[in-house]
Amino acid sequence: MNNLANTASLAACPPANPLSVASAMGVLSLRELLEHHPSPAPALIEPGLLPASGILFLGGEPKLGKSVLAANLALALASGSSRLGFQVPAPRRVLICQFELPTSHFAERLDTMRQSIGSAADSHLFVDTAASGHLLSTAHGLDHFLGSARAVNADVIVLDPLYSAHDQDENDTRAMSALCQSLLHLRDGSGAALIVIHHVRKAAGRHEIGSAFRGSSALHAVGDSYVLLSRLASETPTVELRFQFRYAAAPPPRLLSLDPETLWFDTCAAAPIPVRAPRKVETANVQRALADSGTARFNQLRQRIMDQSECSRRTAQLAIQRASKEGSITYGDGLYRLPS
Repeated sequence: MNNLANTASLAACPPANPLSVASAMGVLSLRELLEHHPSPAPALIEPGLLPASGILFLGGEPKLGKSVLAANLALALASGSSRLGFQVPAPRRVLICQFELPTSHFAERLDTMRQSIGSAADSHLFVDTAASGHLLSTAHGLDHFLGSARAVNADVIVLDPLYSAHDQDENDTRAMSALCQSLLHLRDGSGAALIVIHHVRKAAGRHEIGSAFRGSSALHAVGDSYVLLSRLASETPTVELRFQFRYAAAPPPRLLSLDPETLWFDTCAAAPIPVRAPRKVETANVQRALADSGTARFNQLRQRIMDQSECSRRTAQLAIQRASKEGSITYGDGLYRLPS
């Protein structure tokens, strides 16, 4: 009788509307999707440098001014002023988490930059003075950064530099993937876009951008924009910016010059130097890299090719494989040699 009663009860209850169930689970039809998300939100820094809720990686070799440039961008965002050749449509609430300078020194740096914009950023720029010692790679550290961002209702969070905010091996893809998940949790949990200062690989080729960052295979999965700084000449304060965007066409490289009095970068009058296309490495280049020493291990040979040909690690590796297959170089006892 109980089974019959249950069957009758089920028959009396009409099945739920499958479309309503799907919507409640977050599954939308195309019509619903377009109604709820007709177009992406405008970028916080145009053209396309920092998408809304996006992640921007800013990198380069040490002592190029990455932290100064990041602070410039933070002040431009907080004041709603267009600087460095970029447009900031509206003021944003910016939280800076920096781990390198003592708080008093960082305050002095910001005060110097502030002279150029007045008080426009004063109520929108925030500094997490307790950031040092907290790690994104731990639950406690992630909670700290989320709490700081929520406390000030941040639209943008600056992490400077990334390596001081984690304890993972940046050469371990799995460890970096876990760190990237922490970045995504920070972005999604705070609703803020991220500007992340990070270092590049020592062997990165000049034409590389997103792939030049340490842990790049993992970072490519989460980054929306990548900006690399490079010094054009050691005796000048001029740096070149190169770009790679996920959702927009990247602008051409541009030159910035740092004013040591104001600590602001500004665009140079000179036209940016175009980036050369990746160079094809011929067999002769591989043989020339072996000519001086006569023998070399794989990593040594690859580095020599990269240095001499200004190519990427991948291009050098493929050139070695091609030369070996052709018999232009030989391999034995862990060493590459020219054929005898």
